[in-house]
Amino acid sequence: MISIFDKLLGKFEDFLTAFSGLSIFVLMITATVQIVSRKLLNMPIPGYIDFAEQSIAIFAFIGIAYCQRLGGHVRMEIFLSALNGRPKWIAEAIQTAATILIISILTYYSFKHFQRAWTIGDSTIDIQLPTWPSKLMIPIAFAALTLRLIVQFAGYIRLIVDPKLNPIGVPLIVDVENQAKQEASQIETIK
Repeated sequence: MISIFDKLLGKFEDFLTAFSGLSIFVLMITATVQIVSRKLLNMPIPGYIDFAEQSIAIFAFIGIAYCQRLGGHVRMEIFLSALNGRPKWIAEAIQTAATILIISILTYYSFKHFQRAWTIGDSTIDIQLPTWPSKLMIPIAFAALTLRLIVQFAGYIRLIVDPKLNPIGVPLIVDVENQAKQEASQIETIK
């Protein structure tokens, strides 16, 4: 069951990350057009700064669940890498439960912030661009992260019950030597 939910959630996370990447690409193209049109034609794009400001939420938050799935997040692994077996999975489960609590609170309040922007019709100063779409991106990203953390928590509980099982739905700590080997093999497959 964990594996099925992990794969389904992974597809949603991949979609969000692709959306974020596409948004970055569109903003880069827009920035290039903005610079060229401003310098050569003396015609800047109206509201470019407003669009750039509103897109920052997409860049900063949308890919966070994908990053969590891959274990690419910043965390203190010195303590965790010293543990093995059941104690390691217990420590991971406690850490993940605390993170679920914190992210759930952040999801709730970021959604309230979106609702306030929607209700009052909050907009940017320059071209009156509504701010609610960018404010909605944050609770969506945090909700996806919460779901990812729940999958990981279930995976850790499964490993606490039987540490000999194959880890499913949890990021694994990779030591420096193995990480270098993985990166070298990825480079070889690209060539």
